[in-house]
Amino acid sequence: METVRLELPIPPLVNHYWRHITIKGTPRTLISARGRDFRKNVMQIVGDEKKALKIDSRVKVNVVVCPPDRRKRDIDGYLKALLDSLTHAGVWLDDEQVDSIYITRGEVVKGGKAVVEILPMEV
Repeated sequence: METVRLELPIPPLVNHYWRHITIKGTPRTLISARGRDFRKNVMQIVGDEKKALKIDSRVKVNVVVCPPDRRKRDIDGYLKALLDSLTHAGVWLDDEQVDSIYITRGEVVKGGKAVVEILPMEV
C-alpha cells in the first residue's frame, strides 16, 4: 500500500456532527446537515483524486487540523466525522482498521482544513 495524502475541509466537531430528534415518541440520532455536507465534500475530493482505494490492511493515520480561527477547540472532536467520512467515501473498508492516530493542531487557515496522511501499519 502506498501512502495516501488528502487535503480536506475542516470536519464538523463531534458536537455538531450528530442531531438528536424524536419521531412519534422514539428518540433518533441522525447525522446533521453539516455532517452530511462534510461527507459529501469528502466523497467528491476522494473521487476527484481517485483515492477510493478500499484499503483492506491495518493503517496508521496522521492528521493535521488547521482551524479557521484562534478560538479554543478540542482537536480530538474532529476525528469522528473525519474517520466516518473517509469510510463512507471508500478510502478503507472500515475505520476499525486504524491502529494508530496522531493528531496535531496546525496553523490557522482561512476556512480551516484537515490534512490526512494514511500509511501502512509497520509490522
